[in-house]
Amino acid sequence: MRLRFTVLACAISALAFTAIPSIASAAPHHNRGLTIHALPRQIIAGEAVLIYGQLKGPDHADQMITLYHRVNPAPTFSVIGTTQTNALGQYEFTRADGIVLSNRSWYVRGPLLTHSRTVHERVAALVSLAANPTSGLTRHPIVFTGHVTPDHTGSVVVLQAQNGSSDNWTTLKRAVVGAGSNYQISQAWRTPGERDVRVLFRGDGRNTPAPSDPVSVTIQQTQIPDFTINTTDPIVDNDSPATISGVLDQPGTTTPEPTTSVSLFAREPDGGPFKLVSTQMTGTDGSYGFTEQTTTNELYEARTTFAPPRHSAVLFQGVQDVVTMTGPMTSTVNGNVAFTGDVSPGKAGHVIYLQKFGADNNWHTVEVGLVHADSTFQFGWTFGTAGTKEFRARITGGPANVGGASAPVTVDVTQPALTLLPTG
Repeated sequence: MRLRFTVLACAISALAFTAIPSIASAAPHHNRGLTIHALPRQIIAGEAVLIYGQLKGPDHADQMITLYHRVNPAPTFSVIGTTQTNALGQYEFTRADGIVLSNRSWYVRGPLLTHSRTVHERVAALVSLAANPTSGLTRHPIVFTGHVTPDHTGSVVVLQAQNGSSDNWTTLKRAVVGAGSNYQISQAWRTPGERDVRVLFRGDGRNTPAPSDPVSVTIQQTQIPDFTINTTDPIVDNDSPATISGVLDQPGTTTPEPTTSVSLFAREPDGGPFKLVSTQMTGTDGSYGFTEQTTTNELYEARTTFAPPRHSAVLFQGVQDVVTMTGPMTSTVNGNVAFTGDVSPGKAGHVIYLQKFGADNNWHTVEVGLVHADSTFQFGWTFGTAGTKEFRARITGGPANVGGASAPVTVDVTQPALTLLPTG
């Protein structure tokens, strides 16, 4: 499968070749005795690209092939390298890691006015995102920062929140990328819960649109000073215990209220009334504690069992999805592979992302899929260049659970002999 980035339209007029050997303002639309292929055709910024093809006709061995490119927004093509054909007239160029950072077009020229058609490389920007902190209180802003590669100083990025379990995202705020291609956005929430947010670069002539890896933030309600509620861990693994505890003080004081009946109530974040979970007496220091173990996110509230009625703040307790993914350990350029895995608890119909580790040491979404009815998933992938590639599966959260990611899958990709690639 190819990367599912949105591709910007690119129209290039066909003009006559210039006689200047180092620069050409034309973009040939058809082969003239010379083929060209570029793998992959869509990449994330900084990935390597393999360009190869074949010179047709007699006397095709040991002929010079010249590679041209045009990097948006440059109006003309320029020479970037030459090579010799092999005995079958085949040739190849490798644009190494860290070179191809933006959209560009390629074509090659050979002897006696032979030339290839023009192929277009679509390059997604790399967008990083970090939250500081990753948890906060209602009505208190969390600061989101990140970087866009290549430099997009002056461009606009938007902070978005996911809608349910779909790949639909609602824009919360926008920001202009500042000096050094860095950005900063602040956002506060009015109700407790877990949110999955991302930053989206919407694309331009230099790069195709690209989202950051989503970040999960946990929002808790501001504590009521004389009736606190806390958790030993705001996000636990599926079906793992957490202790919900706090201290009941006499109203408006810091004096403990012992031997008072306290009841714990719970409901799922997507609605419904609170329901009684358990009841106990406070200790001599006014403390209470309940050990809870669930497979879904919960909102908890502690209340005095008898009059006068008092209650704590609402506490969010997250339960994280467990994601597994397996894939091949080795493959080859132009080799097709499958990544398979599952999610627990069950997440039938939930969006899931295949991500690749980028040159900026962050994860970037390269495929979007859905979890099957049996809570399994599968992604197909075709490798374009040799090297060590890292992938993982990433599922976002929702009302039921906090999202998670699989352990990375590393694939060592080798390049076969040029004669084994479809150069025709």
